[in-house]
Amino acid sequence: MKTNERIEMAGTAFSKACRACYDKMTAQIRNVREAILAEARKTVAVHERLVRLAVNEAEALAWQTMYPQLVFPTLAVEKIQRVAYWSRRQGRIS
Repeated sequence: MKTNERIEMAGTAFSKACRACYDKMTAQIRNVREAILAEARKTVAVHERLVRLAVNEAEALAWQTMYPQLVFPTLAVEKIQRVAYWSRRQGRIS
């Protein structure tokens, strides 16, 4: 086997491993996302669109880190808490 062929095969294996890792991370984030949204529907008295926007923002920020699957859950909960606080405050002001 020529050197170029071995390098190409190694590159293909590496590419497949990276893809599998990415797929695993996206599945983890998707599962956590759905669990957080389900919990928020039960516990937070905020319009669901605002909650979804907060979770979307948390996910976008999490993907900018080295460990998005670790950062996302905490960030999403914090964003939902801020939306709930903002909503309560708006209710008091109106």
